[in-house]
Amino acid sequence: EVQLVESGGGVVQPGESLRLSCETSGFAFAAFPLTWVRQAPGKEFEWVSSILSGGNTTYADSVKGRFTISRDNNKNTLYLQLDSLKIEDTAKYYCAIGVLSPAYVRTGFSPPGQGTQVTVSS
Repeated sequence: EVQLVESGGGVVQPGESLRLSCETSGFAFAAFPLTWVRQAPGKEFEWVSSILSGGNTTYADSVKGRFTISRDNNKNTLYLQLDSLKIEDTAKYYCAIGVLSPAYVRTGFSPPGQGTQVTVSS
């Protein structure tokens, strides 16, 4: 059974940092690209970042330069380092297997896990 468990969210002030983790099991982690998706209250799902099995990364313009995606193939864990957080980063963050297009994320994404809540508030 494939499982993805997100953690690391919390309540922080603007400018602060968090590191999200996605612990996985049930599939060949190292062989798959992985993606972070988020959903702000009352809004559609938004693609945030993807990382290929070889380590290449892509980011949404809204987080580029502030967020860093990484993976530890020995621990079967995906990470998202969130720096210089802004109020508009407030959302529930989900991890997913695969490279998901922004359009698919907006219209067809179904979270495989429970997500982790990030709240940025002054």
